Amino acid sequence: MSKIECDHPLILASTSPFRKELLSRLGLEFEVIPPQLEEETLPGEDGRSLALRLSAGKANAVAATMEKGLIIGSDQTAVLDGEIFGKPRDRADAVRQLTMSSGREMQLHTGVALVNAATGRVQRDVVSYLAKYRELTRDQIEHYLDIDTPFGCCGSLRAESLGIALLTELSGPDPSALIGLPLICLVQMLEREGIEVIPNSRSA
Repeated sequence: MSKIECDHPLILASTSPFRKELLSRLGLEFEVIPPQLEEETLPGEDGRSLALRLSAGKANAVAATMEKGLIIGSDQTAVLDGEIFGKPRDRADAVRQLTMSSGREMQLHTGVALVNAATGRVQRDVVSYLAKYRELTRDQIEHYLDIDTPFGCCGSLRAESLGIALLTELSGPDPSALIGLPLICLVQMLEREGIEVIPNSRSA
C-alpha cells in the first residue's frame, strides 16, 4: 500500500506496537514518539474518564515539544465492578485479573485524542466495549497466559487473539478499539484537520 503524505507531520504518541500496527493500516506516513507522562489514576476517577484524560495527556505531552504536527494519543482501561484494571504488573496479577473476570462482565474503554500542535486544537473521544467472560478454571487461565502472553494488554485480555476464547459475548462499535486505537473515530478526527484517508476525488 502506498503511503499518504500529509502537509503536517503525523505523530503517534505511544510505545505500543499494537497501536503502531493499527495506525499503519490507514496508509498514512507517520512517526512514533514515546510520550513522557505519568499514568496515574486520580482520586475518584472512573475508567472512562481516565482513558480520555491519558489519551489527551499523551498527545499534548508530545505536542508541547513541536511547532506543528498532528499528534495522536490513545489509552485503554478495563473496569470490573468499579475497579480499574490496567496492564498486569506480573503473571500473578494477570491471574488475579482473569480470575476476577471469570463469569462476569467487563467494560473496556479506549480513548483517542488528536492534537494539532500549531493551533492547539484538541479532539478526543472514548469507545466502549462490553466483554462477557465464560466461567474460567485456574488451568484455563494458566494455559491462556502461557499461549497468548497478554502481559502488555489492559485487563490481561487480547480479544483479537486467543483471548476471544475466554468470552461468551463481545459488543461494541469499533473492533480496532479493542486492540488499542479506535480507527473509526480517528479517521473522522483526521478529516476535520483536512486529511482524507480515502480521497474524495482522483487526480487526473
